[in-house]
Amino acid sequence: MTTASIIDGKAIAAELRQQVANEVGKLPFKPGLAVILVGEDPASKIYVRNKQVQTVEAGMNSFEHRLDADTSQDDLLALIAKLNADDAVHGILVQLPLPDHIDENRVINAIDPDKDVDGFHVINAGRLATGQKALTSCTPVGCVILAKKALGELKGLEAVIVGRSNIVGKPVAQLLLREHCTVTIAHSRTRNLDEVCRRADILVAAVGRPQMIKQDWIKPGACVIDVGINRIPREDGKTRLVGDVDFDGAVEVAGSITPVPGGVGPMTIACLLRNTLQAACALEGLPEPKI
Repeated sequence: MTTASIIDGKAIAAELRQQVANEVGKLPFKPGLAVILVGEDPASKIYVRNKQVQTVEAGMNSFEHRLDADTSQDDLLALIAKLNADDAVHGILVQLPLPDHIDENRVINAIDPDKDVDGFHVINAGRLATGQKALTSCTPVGCVILAKKALGELKGLEAVIVGRSNIVGKPVAQLLLREHCTVTIAHSRTRNLDEVCRRADILVAAVGRPQMIKQDWIKPGACVIDVGINRIPREDGKTRLVGDVDFDGAVEVAGSITPVPGGVGPMTIACLLRNTLQAACALEGLPEPKI
C-alpha cells in the first residue's frame, strides 16, 4: 500500500511569510494593511487576530477597525472611502461574512481595486478572467503554490475543481489555466461527479461538504488540494475539523495531499501578506517583488 506525501502548508506558508518580510525590509516605507471586522463572529475574530499578528511580524503596519454588528451600511462605506484615500493604507480587507443588513457586493466593490488585497472586487475578478495583472483571491493563490510545490511544472496536467464559488472555485480555475492546465469546474450537481474527479491530475476540493470526495474518486498518484474546513461531531461530543476529502481513504491512493488543518489554511494569510506587499509596491510606483 502506498501512502501520499503530505503537503505541509504550515511550512510552505512560513517560508512565504519570511520571503515577504525580507522584501518589506528592503522598502523605504512600511506597507499598511487595514482590516475591518463588523460584529462579534468568533471565528472571524480569531482570524482577524491572526492576520494582525502576522502582518506586524512581516514588518507591516496593521490598522484594525472593529465595528458593532448594528453598524449601518453607510457608515461602513464611509470608513472604506476614508481608507481608500489614506496613503498609509495599501491594502483593505473587509472580513466576511457581514451582517444580513449589509450588501456584501456593494461593500466589496467600494474598495479601491488597487487596495483590494482579498481579490474579490469585480474589477480584479475581471482582470484575472481576461489574463491581466490582478490582485487575486488569497486561498486560490495558495492552492496553486501548494500544487506547484508538490508537482513542479503544471503545464499540460488535467485539473478538476469541485466547487464554483467566486472566492475559490472560479479564481483557482483561472489561475490553473494560466499554468497551462486543462481545467474542469465541477460542483455538487455535476453528473457522474466521481468519474469527472477520477480524470484529475490535480483535484481541488472546494465544495463545502465534509468528506464528500471518496478514495475511489481519486486518480492514483493525483495531487489533492483540500480547501474544505468543516466541523463534524466526535464520539466524545466535541467536534473535529475535516476537509471536503475523506483523508484517511484518499491518502492511500493520492500521490500528494493537503491535510486539514495545516494545509491550505495557513497559506491564506501568507498570500494576503504577499498581496499587500504587491499592492504597496504598485501604489508607490516600485517594481513588483519577485515572490
